[in-house]
Parts: sequence; structure tokens; C-alpha cells
Amino acid sequence: MSLAQDYRKAMSQAGTSQFQEVIRQELEYSMKVELDKILATAPQNELEHTKKDLEGFKKLFHRFLQEKGPSVDWGKIQRPPEDSIQPYEKIRARGLPVNITSVLNKLVVVKLNGGLGTSMGCKGPKSLIGVRNENTFLDLTVQQIEHLNKTYNTDVPLVLMNSFNTDEDTKKILQKYSHSRVKIYTFNQSRYPRINKESLLPIAKDVSYSGENTEAWYPPGHGDIYSSFYNSGLLDTLIGEGKEYIFVSNIDNLGATVDLYILNHLMNPPNGKCCEFVMEVTNKTRADVKGGTLTQYDNKLRLVEIAQVPKAHVDEFKSVSKFKIFNTNNLWISLPAIKRLQEQNAIDMEIIVNPKTLDGGLNVIQLETAVGAAVKSFENSLGINVPRSRFLPVKTTSDLLLVMSNLYSLNAGSLTMSEKREFPTVPLVKLGSSFTKVQDYLTRFESIPDMLELDHLTVSGDVTFGKNVALKVCMRMRQTWVK
Repeated sequence: MSLAQDYRKAMSQAGTSQFQEVIRQELEYSMKVELDKILATAPQNELEHTKKDLEGFKKLFHRFLQEKGPSVDWGKIQRPPEDSIQPYEKIRARGLPVNITSVLNKLVVVKLNGGLGTSMGCKGPKSLIGVRNENTFLDLTVQQIEHLNKTYNTDVPLVLMNSFNTDEDTKKILQKYSHSRVKIYTFNQSRYPRINKESLLPIAKDVSYSGENTEAWYPPGHGDIYSSFYNSGLLDTLIGEGKEYIFVSNIDNLGATVDLYILNHLMNPPNGKCCEFVMEVTNKTRADVKGGTLTQYDNKLRLVEIAQVPKAHVDEFKSVSKFKIFNTNNLWISLPAIKRLQEQNAIDMEIIVNPKTLDGGLNVIQLETAVGAAVKSFENSLGINVPRSRFLPVKTTSDLLLVMSNLYSLNAGSLTMSEKREFPTVPLVKLGSSFTKVQDYLTRFESIPDMLELDHLTVSGDVTFGKNVALKVCMRMRQTWVK
């Protein structure tokens, strides 16, 4: 029996034992030996950076071996106190100060830019996919911040957290913004080795991530932002420039624009008590039942994800009536607080074990963390229940069709729902497998249909849309249709 098999057998037994601890220590030692071998292959100019990455991975692996099963005790979960999740209308009702420029000068916008567009059939960074009038996610982000800086004569910078998958291509594109009124910085999240599911050892044999080693490494989730931001030196640079808060969001969420009312609430708290972490939440629909939710746990606000929920309570977790809100991953976080907690090694995030099967059939696991899970580590954390319009992610071509249509108008990089739309919600659109890849999707529309009066659209099969099509109320299409 292998060491990893011994570990699984030991962990399946009730309680703790000396045997479990011995096996854990042996696994950690075996991992250390393998990581030292990998580090020895690093060229001199990459040595320090690689060492930091592998040290971070070792800490995560140690915690992975210590933890067992779902990391929440369902009996401890309570509804958050009334004042811990504020309605956006109350935040907005405070208005804006006359010195809004000085408030904005303390803000940094951070976009999570580590993902590839593979789920939509694209190569390279997802942020470089065209989403509206040939503008990419990155184009729209730069336009939004440039408009903000020009309107208020301010200097809000943009920071991109890239991964080793997106860094090179992103930096090439950044040259096109050299004359825009936005300072753009980048830093890379860590690069961790994938673990063989059977042996619990890394599949990488050296530090390279090309050729045979392409699948040996992965970016460990956006929870890595805290350590990577700190290690890059950029955190200290921005604090030195007088910046106090970052607004963090996924780059594919087109609703995640800078909100002046939330920023003012942070910079000028009504009770005088500094809030170090704000999570924007919004009301769940049936499409969001798996989304993480804010709860009260051990007298702290805590983000609970479905993967942490014991199987017996998953249906209860999915209940829209009991857990009414979910995390949009739009976060406002104090820069000095990040620095303090990093230096105290006090940012606690649950481990997400992400299983993968590589092209050759090998089963591996990735150890990841989520940025919002750190909410419990910050002081005076707060949830703000924002309008659904601030959550407009583009994960599929069905989402892409919505944002490309006349449901939205585009102004200075921001999308807003058309005033001509009579319904307050967007249509439910489900495009079939023929539309999964962006290139296939584009060839099937001679022009984007009028969708102002659409309620629900399901498309299955080999369907093509002609020019000047209007989709209304509810349509179910199951045959090829060309105008």
C-alpha cells in the first residue's frame, strides 16, 4: 500500500490518532523532497520568485492534509445580524461629498485577469475576447476608468492580476493604452504544481511550464491575490502613494464598475468605524442557487460555499427563501489591512480541492482559495445588497448574446439596461452546443437580434439567425432557420 493510500485509510477512521499524524508528516516530507528537486532546476533569475511560490504551496498542502471533510459545522451557521448586510439604497441615500476627487484618489481598481477563454473556444486571456462593438473586456475596463479620471480630474490606477497563462499576451496588448489617462500595473499570481491524485505528489519534474510540462502547473485561484500582491511590492508602492482601498472584481463581470456611493461609505463611515472589507451581494434567483452566501459564524461574517456544506444540508443551502443573497465577487478591501494581515500571517481562507483530468487521462487535484473567503479575517466587514445590474458576468456565449444585444446601451465602457426594455430583468437565454465556441456563435448571427421584448429563448440544433430578426416574448427553436 502506498503512502497516499495509508493517508486516505487513516483519515477515513474516526477521531485522530498517532498513526494519522505519522502518515501526514511522511507525506509532507515526501512533498518537500520533490519540491526541492523542482526548485533546484530554477534559473538564477527565477530562483527567488519560484521559492516564494513553492513556500506558499507547501503551506497550502500542509493545511490540506490537516483538514477533513466540509469545513463548516452546519449547526453554527446563523443569519447575519441586521446591520451586517446593508441595502444599497441606504448607502446611496447618504449622497456624495463635495470632495469626491480626493476620495477617488485613494482608490485602486484591481481586475482578476488570470483566466483563459478556453470555455468559450478561445485561446489566450479571456479579457481579450471582443464583447461589444469590437471592444474587449479589457478595452471596456480601461474606458470606464479613463472616463472616471477625466470626469473628476482624478488618478485611479488599474491593476491587473495576471497568471502565468495570461501575463505575456496581456502585456503585449497594454501598449495600445499608453496614451490613455489610466496608469496600468500588473502582477502575477502564484504558480503551483498540480498534484497526482493517487500519489499526492507533484507531477512537475522541473520549473518549466512549456512542452510536456504545460499541464503540470496551475494558478491557485483568486484567493492568492493577498500574498501575490504583497510579494510583488506593488502593495507597498500604492500605499506609499496614498491609496487606501482596492475595488476587486472579475474582469468578465461587465456590471462591476466603480460605485462612488460605496466608496464614500468606506472613506466616510457613518459611525466613524473603519470598514476593512465590503462584499457586494445580490438577491439569488434560481440560476444562482449554488452561489456562495454570507452567514454569521463564530461571531464573524463568513462566506460559505456549496463545496463546504455537508451533503445532508445541500438542498437547504440552495433554498432561495432561506439563503436569499449570494456573493458577486465585487469586493472593496483596505490596503493597510491587507498589509497588516499578510505580515501577521492571519488571512484564513478555506481550501478548495479542484479535481481535474488531464488530456492524457491522469487524475490530478488543484488546491485553491477564493478571495471572498478572507472576509472573516478583516475587521468590521460588511455586506452590501446591490442591484442585480452590478452582476453581469459573461461566462458563456449565451451571456455574450445578451450583452451584445440592444438590451444594453454602451457609454464610456459601461453597459446599462435600455430604457426601452419594459421588464426589469434580463431574458433567460440558452444557446445549444452549436453555439458554445465564440467563432461558431458569430457565424450563426448575420446580425444580433432585437431582444427588447424577449422573455426566454432556448435554441437547440443547427440554427442560424438572419438579419434584422426580432425575438419576442418566448421562443423555442428546434430547426434550422435562415432568413
